[in-house]
Amino acid sequence: MQITGNHQMVRIVRHNDESVREGYIRDGGKEVKLFTSALKAFQCNNRIVMAQRKHLDDFLRGRIIGRLECGRTQLEVSEELGIAQSVISRLWQRFQDDGNVSRCYSTGRPRVTTPNEDRHLAVTAKRNRRSTASDLSRQLSSATGTTVSRMTVYRRLGHIGLYARRPVRCVPLTATHCRLRLAWSREHALWTPQQWSCVMFSDEFRFSLQSDSHRTFIWRAPGTRYHQVNTTERHRYGGAG
Repeated sequence: MQITGNHQMVRIVRHNDESVREGYIRDGGKEVKLFTSALKAFQCNNRIVMAQRKHLDDFLRGRIIGRLECGRTQLEVSEELGIAQSVISRLWQRFQDDGNVSRCYSTGRPRVTTPNEDRHLAVTAKRNRRSTASDLSRQLSSATGTTVSRMTVYRRLGHIGLYARRPVRCVPLTATHCRLRLAWSREHALWTPQQWSCVMFSDEFRFSLQSDSHRTFIWRAPGTRYHQVNTTERHRYGGAG
């Protein structure tokens, strides 16, 4: 790294902790203390070099181990190659433990459930659509011995297109009800906007001040909202809900 100050070019030749902390450089045969701005620039550049390097290739790992085996300190190797000392320390410790410095590739955290257990959750949810995620988790644990969280149940069912939704409420209608409603609809099909302006429509909405609204949810796939298995028949609504 080169720093220009007072129209004079100097080069940093010693990169240990003391020189960086105190801000000394070697100019010819003597040490010169850096200005504050120059010291900050050097430290910032050193951090950028370390941050830009994400993974070490096998060649660079071999260079690090070779320097350490030749008697160099971890700090000297860190500042020479621009790599964090903690990375070099872990690499050296691993080399001493098993003699291997290659990067280990992993596929991530293993899945808690097997494909058979995922199918068990799906079948159980479809058979009892009003069961909660906690109920499904307990049933899976009793059947297979695998314990999963509520969020895992949500994710597994979401992968196959089952989501927790409120069931559609409908009033059970007899044949007479259907005939009368159809006649009423046909009678008012040609009403003008002026006629409908004399009719007042009312609606209600429910607000809950607690985290649990005590509403019943069902597991259903998108586009199946009005299927018979996803509806709840009630003779009265009892308020919006």
